[in-house]
Amino acid sequence: MAGPEQPVEVGAPQAGQARAWYARRRTWFAAVVVLLVALAGLWWGLRKPADEVATRGRGGFDPNAKALPVVAAPVTQGSIDIYLNALGTVTPRNMVTVRSRVDGQLMSVTFKEGQLVKTGELLAEVDPRPFQVQLTQAQGQFAKDQALLKNAQLDLERYRTLLSQDSISKQQVDTQESLVRQYEGTVVADQGQIDSAKLNLTYSRITAPITGVAGLRQVDPGNVIHATDTNGLVVITQMQPITVLFPIPEDNLPQVLGRMKSGAALPVEAWDRAQKTKLATGKLLTSDNQIDTTTGTIKLRAEFPNDNNVLFPNQFVNVRMLVDTRTDATLLPTAAIQRGAPGTFVYAVNNDQSVSVKPVKLGPVQGETTAVDSGIAPGATVVVDGADKLREGAKVELITREARNAPPEGTQHKGDKAGRASGESRRSKNGG
Repeated sequence: MAGPEQPVEVGAPQAGQARAWYARRRTWFAAVVVLLVALAGLWWGLRKPADEVATRGRGGFDPNAKALPVVAAPVTQGSIDIYLNALGTVTPRNMVTVRSRVDGQLMSVTFKEGQLVKTGELLAEVDPRPFQVQLTQAQGQFAKDQALLKNAQLDLERYRTLLSQDSISKQQVDTQESLVRQYEGTVVADQGQIDSAKLNLTYSRITAPITGVAGLRQVDPGNVIHATDTNGLVVITQMQPITVLFPIPEDNLPQVLGRMKSGAALPVEAWDRAQKTKLATGKLLTSDNQIDTTTGTIKLRAEFPNDNNVLFPNQFVNVRMLVDTRTDATLLPTAAIQRGAPGTFVYAVNNDQSVSVKPVKLGPVQGETTAVDSGIAPGATVVVDGADKLREGAKVELITREARNAPPEGTQHKGDKAGRASGESRRSKNGG
């Protein structure tokens, strides 16, 4: 019995090992297949971009790609104004703090705050009675001293007559002459006292020293005011004409001075903070006599008629001064200018409806127009809208700005359908 069972005990382990080997082989085979599939997918993914790049034309753009819609404008030739821009401060030509020149009680105020007053117009009145009393006293003293002078002059004439008759000494005549001169000096002093009293009486009436707009009243009637008061009675500001102070870089000073010396009037415009509304137009008046070393600028003063009083003292305005006009300049829309790795450039549209990158050197700017010193010539066409997706050699389709800003056609249809559906629903609810 032992002989026949031995082969069974030995064959069973060999069969198990064979099954395990086949199982491991199938596992390895499946892993190899999965790895090959993964490598094939990776190879295909890397090969597709390379094929796309290989099929692209110059500049890395696919010549078979769909044309991009853009808005273009021509490069023209014409004149452009060169402006200097600055931030200015409105300053009045004259501004006076009106103070009383005598001490006394303020009896009345005849002006209104914000009123336009003219030179010599009565503003307020100080109690004049003390000055009238001073005038009366000075006039009385003058009359007294004038009588004494007259009497001394008569005595001098008599003394001279007696001296000619050798009846008195020369010393008496000399003494009388001295007394006459003394009274004459007294009378002159009395006349000065009279004039001073009259002047104080005039100063009791406070008048406007300049023509301008009266500010807020600083003192109310009934208060005692003094000539040494700091705030004064009111501040009068001349509004017409008015000036604007603004700085310009010292590098632009020779150009401005050259125009001024030639007798040319440099127009100056004042704009609001947002630079959207022009407030006033004037002309350059003068320049300062020294450069500010801390900022490298020099101050200029421009004058404005300010007929409508839109400019107020200490108001901040944006200033634009026309310094020159360049003729026969190459002009293009400012929206066409791009900035990137090539520097400052534009996309020029070629005859085959492709675009080329044209580096340009910019000149002066006036609003939405920029002058170009080099890089492109008049007659060319440049992209002004839709350049964000462009590359060298890209194909473009020229459209109008209205077409570019129009809503998508599908969106419009959906809106119309929704509107019609809403109208039909309302009609059905209302019974047709």
